[in-house]
Order: sequence, then C-alpha cells, then structure tokens
Amino acid sequence: MSAIEKRSRQEWQELDKNHHLHPFTDHKELYEQRSRIITRADGVYIFDADGNKILDGMSGLWCVNAGYGRQELIDAATEQMKELPYYNNFFQCAHPPVIELSAMLQEVSQPQFNRVFFAGSGSESNDTIVRMVRTYWDLMGQPERHTIISRDNAYHGSTVAAASLGGMKAMHKQSGLPIPGIVHVDQPYWFGSDQSLSPDEFGLAAARTIEAKIKEVGADKVAAFIGEPVQGAGGVIVPPDSYWPEVQRICDEYGILLISDEVITGFGRLGEWFGADYFSTRPDFMPFAKGVTSGYLPLGGVMVSDRVADVLIDKAGEFFHGYTYSGHPVACAVAIANLKLIQRDQLVERIHDDIGPYLQQKWAALGDHPLVGDTRMVGLMGAFELVKNKSPLERFDDKQGVGGICRDHLIANGLCMRAVGNTIICAPPFILSHAEADELIETAWKALDLTQKTVSA
Repeated sequence: MSAIEKRSRQEWQELDKNHHLHPFTDHKELYEQRSRIITRADGVYIFDADGNKILDGMSGLWCVNAGYGRQELIDAATEQMKELPYYNNFFQCAHPPVIELSAMLQEVSQPQFNRVFFAGSGSESNDTIVRMVRTYWDLMGQPERHTIISRDNAYHGSTVAAASLGGMKAMHKQSGLPIPGIVHVDQPYWFGSDQSLSPDEFGLAAARTIEAKIKEVGADKVAAFIGEPVQGAGGVIVPPDSYWPEVQRICDEYGILLISDEVITGFGRLGEWFGADYFSTRPDFMPFAKGVTSGYLPLGGVMVSDRVADVLIDKAGEFFHGYTYSGHPVACAVAIANLKLIQRDQLVERIHDDIGPYLQQKWAALGDHPLVGDTRMVGLMGAFELVKNKSPLERFDDKQGVGGICRDHLIANGLCMRAVGNTIICAPPFILSHAEADELIETAWKALDLTQKTVSA
C-alpha cells in the first residue's frame, strides 16, 4: 500500500505552491507557472501527472545512470531494510554493507585509493575534502598550507564550504562567499574564449593560471587544487587534451594535493570508471555521489589516497568529522547492487564502445543547425551552444533567455535536457538504446527549429 495520497495534478500543484520551497528555484516565477509533477518513471522515461512521456536526457540530476525501475536495486533496499534499516558508523562501529562497499570501491578505483570516507551527498563529500585537506597539512607540520585553488564557474555543491569551492558568482553574491582560504582561476572553456589560441594552446594557458595563482599566494601556503574532470553544471565544459596533463605536472611540481571531483563523472559517465581514468590523472582525493547508487538513495563519499589516509591514521588521533548518515546501510546495500549491475551489464564498456560513440556522432551532427555554434560530448555527457550567428560568431544576449526557450520546447516535445544560460546540456542514462538515442536527437532538432521560429518572430 502506498503512503502517498491520490490527488489530481491541480491538487498537487496547490500543495506544492503552499508548502514546498524548491532548490535552485525562482519561487515567484514557479508560483506563476506551477510545477511539473513527475509521478513515475521507467527505463529512460519519466511521466508527469498528465500522463506525458518524457525521455530523461539528464538522468534525473546526472545520477539515474542504470535507468529507472531496476528491480535489483529495489530488492537490495528492501532486504537491507528488513535486516538493518539503520545504524551509525561512529564510536568504533561498522556494518557489513559499508564494509563490503568500501572494498568494492577500492577494486574499481586507481591503486592509490584503498580507503573511503562516506557522506550523504556530493556537497557533504566536498565539505569533507576541505576538512581533510587542511587536517592533512596540519599533521604534516605545515599549517599555513590551507589555501585551496578551484576554478571560475565550477560547481562543487551548495553547502557553505562546497559552494565556496565552486566558482559560481551568483551563489557567492547571495551568501557572502567564498569562505577564507579558497581562490579561483580560469576555467578551460575554449569556445567561451576569444579563440585566438588553438585548443591545445588554450588548454596549456588555462592550466598555467593555476601555477600563476600558486606563485601569487605562495607555494608554501597552497594545499590543493580541485576540479571536475568535465565541468557539469557550468555547461559541460570539456577541457582541451593539453589541460589535465599540465595540471598534473603543476600539482606534482609544487607538491599540492589534486582533487578530482567525480560526483558527476564517477562510475562510468565518461566511458571509464572515473574521470581521472579518462584524463589519466593521479588524484589524491576523489569525492563522489550521484551515480554510486544511480540516484536510488542518497550516498556520497571521498576516495582517499594512501598518501593522505596513512597520515590521518598515524597522526590525527580522532578526526572530528562525520555525518549521521555516513555509510547508511540501506544506501550502501543499494550501491553494492548498483555496482554489481554496472559490472554485470558492462555499462561502462557499453558507453566506451557502443552507445557513447553512437550518440556522440549524432550529437555532433546537431552542429549543422543554424542555431548551434558548438557541440561537444564525452561518454554520455554533452552540450551544444546556441548562437545568433556562426560566422562571424555572435552570441545571443543572455537577457533574451534563448536557452530557456529551447529547454521549454524540448520538454513540450517529450525530452528533458537542461539549459545553462544559452548552452543546452545532456547526460542520459547508461541504458539508452540506439532507438532512444535517435529519438533524443530528432526531438532536439525539432526543438531547435521551434526555437529558431520563436526568436525570429
């Protein structure tokens, strides 16, 4: 029996308006338009309260990687609920799901990662990073090394420390952030530059802004650099090939810790288990969340390298940090089932060898549309840029809201993708079929045509 009352769409919308404050939402605008009520999902599709079938081109919020309705994950949660629905991992306690998952995560990650600290979300994972990085340098006898370098337009979460790590100025302005000891450098966004440099030249230049910042702050004061392998919420910014090797060189040369934020890219999104694998970096930390459970339950964490973990174990004494739901047994059981599913169905390999290349080729063809100035996709993570004119390049005025217009046409025609300014981004579930990929591209093209008519009217 469901605990949820049966109501009409209008009833749900009224209750929502009166009682629910949404994340990342203009509530005045929402109250005028009313929310879309999503009632069920299956495979790669979501369904709203009016019965509309919508292809979920964003995997929920970059997370429902294994698709909706996976009985293995439902059963794992049910069985663990019966056995042990909750217990904490404080006070020298543990339980089988958290232990088994820790060992599985070690198996799929790089050799330097043998230990994991659990949290409840990507934001909590990145808050943990700040605490752990600074504690590490304190224990190493270098307490002045507390500055963490991040990037403009990065997104690392919305809690105070995580939003500070992020480089989104609107978030900082609204909340009086960033907190002290966090500084930002250029993002590797070639299409958003003046394009006077080749992509490889630009990638090197963007990476070297990190080195310049290290010298500005003082190498003896810099603790770490954090970056998403591919920036997600910033608009799926895929760095040039030259970027990450140069970042690795800089971190190695100055002895600073490298943090690869895998909250979106972890567990196969790029056709490798982690973004660090795709770009051949050797990070000291990998915060993760989202895809570890395919979004079926909240779970996050940090893979911690031996370089750091050994110091924490040997020198820290008690590490005064943790969450009530760190390593929640039901979430861990679902994560175990999810990782086994990914391995059994070879979903990472499928992105690398099959559906990834298939969708990438068709995605690139969207660049033939008059409104599309650039397309990019790695694994199953892509974007296209809406432009007023291609040659010479002329962008739409942000105030025109062309990205939002395109997004609304997409939704109205049965495809959920996301607008980041005038960039449309996409990250479908790993189980997307060739036919569903064709549907995604055909609907995107139709929405582009409708957007062109709207902005030309």
